[in-house]
Amino acid sequence: MADTATGWTRDQMAARAAQELQDGYYVNLGIGIPTLVANHIPEGMQVTLQSENGMLGIGPFPYDEDVDADLINAGKQTISELPHSAYFDSASSFAMIRGGHIDLTVLGAMEVAENGDIANWMIPGKMIKGMGGAMDLVAGVKKIIVVMDHNSKAGDPKFIPECSLPLTGQNVVDMIITNLCVFHRPDHDSPFKLIELAPGVTAEEVAGKTTAHYES
Repeated sequence: MADTATGWTRDQMAARAAQELQDGYYVNLGIGIPTLVANHIPEGMQVTLQSENGMLGIGPFPYDEDVDADLINAGKQTISELPHSAYFDSASSFAMIRGGHIDLTVLGAMEVAENGDIANWMIPGKMIKGMGGAMDLVAGVKKIIVVMDHNSKAGDPKFIPECSLPLTGQNVVDMIITNLCVFHRPDHDSPFKLIELAPGVTAEEVAGKTTAHYES
């Protein structure tokens, strides 16, 4: 991944998340940056993407001439199908998620707390369409990776001591990938540890833009 003056781009963040995939994984990708992970699945690796609106085996984003308006993911983006793609109703889709059959999910977030809490479904006072599958995903999927900008547009830290927004899940996040760095914890009883810096980013810069406690 190429160096940038401010760390990783959105696409590079997705590429870093793709490094966490393993052969044979069933994976759910959230809306926003996480959808870009599909473009970085390592060649030769068998990964099956699941969408909570009822599709297993999602292909790459289609070229304009190949768009089928009936094929969309949970974020309403047009997608393509594969020879082995399968379709089913929402009940079956959420049974896969709630039953622990999905190995990994990559989600966006507005806030992540130092204890692994995540807030990613609403900001009070703003119009929302609903929580989607977020609460089911963080409760039922084996590994939770959050990909988000390190700070909000206003410059406020997003990895913080305690979430101020309504929670999606408590003590569920395993890894945080931002435009500046990667935090990871081996289990939900351990603190997060800074394990990787984006190109051109220093540990001091991360510390100055983070209010959560973490190990370095």
